[in-house]
Amino acid sequence: MFTKQEMIDRAKAVMPGGVNSSIRNIEPFMMWKEGDGAYLWDWDGKKYVDYNGCWGPYILGYNSPVVKNAVIESIDRHDQYGVGVTELEIELAERICKHVPCADKALACSSGSEATYHAIRAARAFTGREKVIKFQGCFHGWHDYVLRNCYTPADMLYKRNPNSAGMFDAAVDATLVCRLNDLENVEQTMNRNKGEVAALIVEPIAHNLGCVKLSDEFLKGLRRLCDEHGIVLIFDEVITGFRVGLGGYQGICGVIPDLTTMGKALGSGYPIAFIMGRDEIMNTFSTNSEGNVSFQGTTNGHPACVAAAIATIDFLEKEPVFDSIFELGDYFRKNMQWLFDQYEQGVSVIGYGSISVPIWAEGPFNNHEDILRGDAEKSIAFRKAMIERGHYWAPAEPKRLTISYAHKKEDIDSTLEAMEYVLKEEGNT
Repeated sequence: MFTKQEMIDRAKAVMPGGVNSSIRNIEPFMMWKEGDGAYLWDWDGKKYVDYNGCWGPYILGYNSPVVKNAVIESIDRHDQYGVGVTELEIELAERICKHVPCADKALACSSGSEATYHAIRAARAFTGREKVIKFQGCFHGWHDYVLRNCYTPADMLYKRNPNSAGMFDAAVDATLVCRLNDLENVEQTMNRNKGEVAALIVEPIAHNLGCVKLSDEFLKGLRRLCDEHGIVLIFDEVITGFRVGLGGYQGICGVIPDLTTMGKALGSGYPIAFIMGRDEIMNTFSTNSEGNVSFQGTTNGHPACVAAAIATIDFLEKEPVFDSIFELGDYFRKNMQWLFDQYEQGVSVIGYGSISVPIWAEGPFNNHEDILRGDAEKSIAFRKAMIERGHYWAPAEPKRLTISYAHKKEDIDSTLEAMEYVLKEEGNT
């Protein structure tokens, strides 16, 4: 049996940094052995109540029998064929178009980044324009179209801030950065670039900033401005889609975008994402014989991933998943806030539904600069102390704590007890 350190050394010998995604390389470096329900076990056999959920996909918990059995059944019947379509693919697209308000048609791909890439390309083709508006602090994927001003230090807010070496300068400069919840700023940007903006992309709840809620007035204003300027409104619901409700957040706020991207919870951990939206835009994709916007992918609509998504949606339709995770989320936030207040920590617990985020600062939090007021050092120290106590809070700021349907009240209570121990015995480390 290899030790944990030997396993990490093996990984780093053959994988840059020892991981397959940069956000996985954070301290303490975790070597996982297995996961089930709301729990993870590390290589040493230590059990954790998990609040990461692989950054959000596991709405039903790890190793869900419902999803696993559907996947096994699908791979007994199907492989990926490369031409044509299967009944499973049709059924999933029908389910999505039934539930998501903006979805006249839908197409499958493998990741949220792919979906946002396709959405922006289609918007550019549809409008004949090049520029895109995004918001400071929001992350929409790894591609050049939007990978700027995501992880931005305070001195670079709203300045030219590409988040990767090797990005194409023209793509960076074609992406305009606005302030969340500031409609006047958006309108000024559109007016300065009149007739040049193809798309505006936004998370209707900015979960890549922890949980910055966009006001109803702001969302409605974005819809109005996009209509006035002929701009395609894209909702990035990769996180909120099928986690806040069957219709995504648009089904709650009542603001209907032109295109939407969804992923994560849709497949309960399996690699699947979708772009969906208005007929006239979706029909520009080359899957349609008259479309001229390339849409390709050998594993798009893979039967195992499609089966996982159908099983997830079917379960969400029949079981009180949203009632449960919203109730637990409210309970978690209320009691976390009470504990932080009792120990005079100056922490604000924000969140929505099954997602919660403690910020070491006083609210409100309406944009990226508000979030940056939080004391990241104290937050990460507290998160690491919780990991030591057997409760996995990703030690990165301002990353979200996520509850699944597999979590029970006793799991939350045990986490609250661990929080009180850390606050009482160790202080805000």
